[in-house]
Amino acid sequence: MTTSNPTTVLMTVTGQDRPGVTSVLFAALTRHGVDVLDVEQVVIRGRLVLGVLVSTEQDPEQLQESIEQAMATVGMAVEVEIDAEDGQADKLGSTHVVTVLGQPVTARSFSEVARKLAEINVNIDSIQRVADYPVTGLQLHVTSEETGERADERLTSEMSDLSEDIGVDVAVERTGLSRRAKRLVVFDVDSTLVQGEVIEMLAAKAGREEEVRRVTEQAMRGEVDFAESLRRRVAVLEGLPASVLDEVGKELRLTPGARTTVRTLRRLGYHTGVVSGGFTRIIDYLVDDLGLDFSAANDLEIVDGKLTGRVVGEIVDRGGKARALRRFAESYNVPLSQCVAVGDGANDMDMLATAGLGVAFNAKPALREIADTALSHPFLDAVLFVLGVTRAEVEAADAEDGFVARVPLET
Repeated sequence: MTTSNPTTVLMTVTGQDRPGVTSVLFAALTRHGVDVLDVEQVVIRGRLVLGVLVSTEQDPEQLQESIEQAMATVGMAVEVEIDAEDGQADKLGSTHVVTVLGQPVTARSFSEVARKLAEINVNIDSIQRVADYPVTGLQLHVTSEETGERADERLTSEMSDLSEDIGVDVAVERTGLSRRAKRLVVFDVDSTLVQGEVIEMLAAKAGREEEVRRVTEQAMRGEVDFAESLRRRVAVLEGLPASVLDEVGKELRLTPGARTTVRTLRRLGYHTGVVSGGFTRIIDYLVDDLGLDFSAANDLEIVDGKLTGRVVGEIVDRGGKARALRRFAESYNVPLSQCVAVGDGANDMDMLATAGLGVAFNAKPALREIADTALSHPFLDAVLFVLGVTRAEVEAADAEDGFVARVPLET
């Protein structure tokens, strides 16, 4: 029997995933000459959920009976809704991506995220796991009823406040081409790409590490001008042999996930580099080790093989970091909107504000407040998940190149 007007029918198939389910379903649909309007599928721990929305001019009840019989042959359950609404017909797609990262993500914390989104009239369209190591990462495609920059700011602000309350990281980005168009990533070095502060490692060679650490902490909190704090800290190095720079360069400990992050970004064609308030001769070790494309750092004066306790040339301070980012972006012909900056201290503020995406990594409060998103777990590869790269994609690429996929996490 043919109906005068097309009828929409939604079929939801569930059961143990196995080869052939989709083939059997669509073979049955083909016999009824339907038009496919939408298809969505997800597999969770081997359980399949497959939704198909179709339009038919035939008898929808005959279609339902045929589909139920077809699915029974492959041991699947099916729920059929006749006259189902096509909720996507006038919808352009999700407006934002919300990435939830935790170690772990508890039911309570995820419930709070969902509750807050509903409270500000943001609908969750889909949820996908993007990582299970070293953190659990869930990616939510959501739609906000509000539009424009004010809506972006409100959603980001609400999620940032919630993140601090519930102990998981919640990153917000607008969907669309801009999210997938990032092409250059710049990292701060101290306490971002590497563990600890290089200047403190140098000061330890002079037996004045604690003195320097206090000044460093003041500078990172924004309590002391960075250029002045750098001069004060470098002054304690006077008289040390220049060879200590090479010693410290060889002693650098990468932040967990740093090597994986840079390796993956390079595979994807990103330009990667560092802009640091540290020192060129030490930073060069990182550039060579990780295969970075560019770097900017400070130069220490050396006379007769010894450090004079002075910096020479322009100091790479808060403003200098932003200028360096602009310079590198221009040299690679990458718009600033397609740049990502990752840092942890107050002297990274201008750099993060200049980039299209500014990521505060285990950062001081002053930086978290102005960053686009903040990450609080000590794994740099979380940056990849914010960029939309999944752990499975990383490990598949690593396996092809013979890299070890996972190492035990320190507890």
